[in-house]
Amino acid sequence: MTAIVTIVPFVAMVLVAFAPPSGETFPAALDPTRWTWQNFSTVLSSSNIPRWTLNSLIYSVGSVIFVLLFAAMAGYAFAKKRFPGREVIFWAFLATLMVPFQATLIPSYILVSKLGWVDGYWGLVVPTLANSQAVFLMRQFISQLPDELFEAAEIDGASEWRTFTTIVLPLVRPALATLGIFVFLWHWNDFLWPLVIGQSAQMQTLTVGLASMQSEVVPINQIMAGATITVLPSLLVFGLLQRYLTDSIAMTGLKA
Repeated sequence: MTAIVTIVPFVAMVLVAFAPPSGETFPAALDPTRWTWQNFSTVLSSSNIPRWTLNSLIYSVGSVIFVLLFAAMAGYAFAKKRFPGREVIFWAFLATLMVPFQATLIPSYILVSKLGWVDGYWGLVVPTLANSQAVFLMRQFISQLPDELFEAAEIDGASEWRTFTTIVLPLVRPALATLGIFVFLWHWNDFLWPLVIGQSAQMQTLTVGLASMQSEVVPINQIMAGATITVLPSLLVFGLLQRYLTDSIAMTGLKA
């Protein structure tokens, strides 16, 4: 029942997107004989959606790559390395989870503005890379790896980078895939930070661009067509990585 309730808005969005482009919704959207691709072709040809899609992809994929890399490196250091102040630094970093993003929005914007990154990809991506939740998840996962593996690598004379790339990364691949799904969805659906940084129409993401379309004289069918387009990458990413998500849950259950 919960699944049905959850999927109803998505189905309604798709049906309205295929309805005649004259602004009709229901019950016209329920007639398969009147479905058309015109809303999609109109949106893709007459708006900035292709550029907004590119911006969203750069923002999401770039963030996924660097967040996973930095989180895995930090998680490895916090889980398996011994250095002064390790626990203090880790818990201080983790305490940032309790600070709402809205509280840091203005300082972050001022810093990005001073660097000259406003209305650019650097300002869009870089401030989101220090993800304390991702570091915490990777630290917890890596801490469960046997210490004997790292002791053997040290005896064999492996460098820290080689140990990280040949032992840590292959073993935490399911966790990385799971975290990658969440990071991608967080950034793909993000609205507030892209709204603040992307001040020109050319730097808007899909979420911000679709919201701006609602203030214009745009038929609801075209807005729903644009919204349907934004959902497709999320479904594609989840479909490609769901096996790793299942593996990660299974491994967590076995280790528990």
